[in-house]
Amino acid sequence: MLVLAGLLPDFQLQSADGDSATRIAVTAACGAGAFGVLSAVVWPLLVRLLLLVPAFVLGLLVFFLNGSLLLLALRINPSGRGAVAPETAVIVAAVMSAVASATGAALAVRDDETYRRRLHRLATRRRRSDPPCPTTPGLVFVQLDGVGHDVLTDAVRKGLMPTVGRWLATGDGGQPTDGVRTLGGRQSADHGTRPTHRLTPWRTDWSSQTGASQLGILHGSTFDVPAFRWYEKDRGEVMVCNRPTSAAELQRRAVVRTGDGGLLSVDGASRGNLFSGGAGEQALVLSIAARRRSRENRSRAGYFAYFSDPAGAVRTALSFVAEVAREIGQSTRARLRRQRPRIGRGGLYPLVRAFATVVERDVVVAAVMGDMLAGRTAVYADLVAYDEVAHHSGPHSRDAEKVLQRLDRALALLQRVAEHAPRPYRIVVLSDHGQSPGETFHARYGLTLGDLVRAGCGLHVPRRAEHTHSGAEARAAVRAALRRPVADRSDEHRPDRGREPIVLASGNLGLVSFPDVDHRMTKEEIDARHPALLTTLANHPGIGFLLVRSAEHDGVVLGAHGVEIPLAALDDDPGPLARFGPGAADAVRRTHSFPHTADIMVNSAHDPADGEVLAFEEQIGSHGGLGGAQSRPFLLSPLDLSAPVGQREELAGAEHVHRVLRRWLRELNGPEIPLTAPAEEERAA
Repeated sequence: MLVLAGLLPDFQLQSADGDSATRIAVTAACGAGAFGVLSAVVWPLLVRLLLLVPAFVLGLLVFFLNGSLLLLALRINPSGRGAVAPETAVIVAAVMSAVASATGAALAVRDDETYRRRLHRLATRRRRSDPPCPTTPGLVFVQLDGVGHDVLTDAVRKGLMPTVGRWLATGDGGQPTDGVRTLGGRQSADHGTRPTHRLTPWRTDWSSQTGASQLGILHGSTFDVPAFRWYEKDRGEVMVCNRPTSAAELQRRAVVRTGDGGLLSVDGASRGNLFSGGAGEQALVLSIAARRRSRENRSRAGYFAYFSDPAGAVRTALSFVAEVAREIGQSTRARLRRQRPRIGRGGLYPLVRAFATVVERDVVVAAVMGDMLAGRTAVYADLVAYDEVAHHSGPHSRDAEKVLQRLDRALALLQRVAEHAPRPYRIVVLSDHGQSPGETFHARYGLTLGDLVRAGCGLHVPRRAEHTHSGAEARAAVRAALRRPVADRSDEHRPDRGREPIVLASGNLGLVSFPDVDHRMTKEEIDARHPALLTTLANHPGIGFLLVRSAEHDGVVLGAHGVEIPLAALDDDPGPLARFGPGAADAVRRTHSFPHTADIMVNSAHDPADGEVLAFEEQIGSHGGLGGAQSRPFLLSPLDLSAPVGQREELAGAEHVHRVLRRWLRELNGPEIPLTAPAEEERAA
């Protein structure tokens, strides 16, 4: 306070006539003491009163509220001295809170009990009357959105994720422990330590995106989720996974289909996810963002875990501004260097990126810390930072690597908190999909998928193609934080049921639907209506293959030069699917069985040599279809849990991951809702 008074002309700790050094010091001490008391007592009350304010807005109010507390502290200062301009009070309060946070952390380094008390300020609820048995371990599932198996292993090799590297350390003599996958044979820097976790890759369905994967992981069903966005003819509506009303409907369908509430339905917490998993405690969960009052207030309470600490809130706000500046600088440098591939990163994107990489991360991690200190049995949290940056900068870019380093520090913090929790915890880290690099379809060919479809239908093609905007998960987090469920705009989500096709994009997966036909059209019907359409699409060099229904063969895969393979014959002759690796045929056949699969499913071309695909959206790191690393996420699990699969088995599909996580809950003697008959029937199907 004394230093700031000497630097800032509008901040005075003495009278106009001047005071002695002792009097000034007493004034500073009284002012600092009053500010500290107000921060400890009044600030939590203010935050609770403002829980109905969207979290994003509350974050922006941090500076104003903190400055107001400083003005009040100077006004009640018993020395009668001290004055500050309102705009200067904001600066002084922010600096004082940051210094208090830094010094408090430094003092607590060697004092575990002090550190424990500091962490308890982040708890989301008061201590429960029936604390859990400390001998029963809980499970914390941390989803690193969009981090593929290849990206994780590369990051560990480069030393970007030392926490994960320690968990995967090789055993004595440099030999890997049984059941652990090595990372190129390289030993950890921490020689002689035993690994604590195993790394297992798994394979997504055709729809390699968060909506399908997280629905399967949390609720045990990915059925009838053909893409990130699709058109449902029976309802005349476009479903979008990161739209609150769509997320709520998908969750409802999954609950009806499986017959249970979800992975987290007993003593669980859901943080930063698209779906609740049946958890009783929720924050930044999109599927409840469209609901009113009762559920909203419960979700708002999760923010108290973070914003009740003014120092942390100020630190997040400052980091937010720094991240916006960092993105502007990085995008400007990429543009000046004419990097390729490259997409536009202007408009609101710097703010969205800063929210994903700073605000969402800090709030979600703080909420998980509170859940662990409250002793909850199962916690599932999604950190979307990497996915958002990789979409715009590329999955292997320096920008994305910096985000991985910060995510690793978050994992280290959670591991540290687990040491102070009232019960032991097992930390499981997983991803919902990977990302495949490559330029956009529009950048390579000068037209969008919609333009190509219109040309094949003989319709007018605009001279200037419109870009298909990205629909990354970070937008969903922003929407949930702003408490802005999508308005019921019929022109956007209930398209005109005319004869023109509806063309939607989900990464490198495209969907073409004819809204005036109330059933899924067959190849024969499409050919009769638009004779050149399927040939135009299948022969385009940017298209890998098509899936259409067939009156003769039930379903067929179409490729270039007239290739037409029935789905039943794909095992013997995969045709164009051969370039997409094992499991592609099964994924295509399963999607064909969905009631809301589009009339034409279009997967972009894929180059196995470099793993690149062509996104139909404005993304240079994309996911949503088949091809490359996007279909290969990871599961990082403690060794004291059973292996996810046998040595000769493959972990295939989010529903399979869901069953593994349920099994681990049962192994740890946690509450477990058994799989019901409908779920068993779905698995058999």
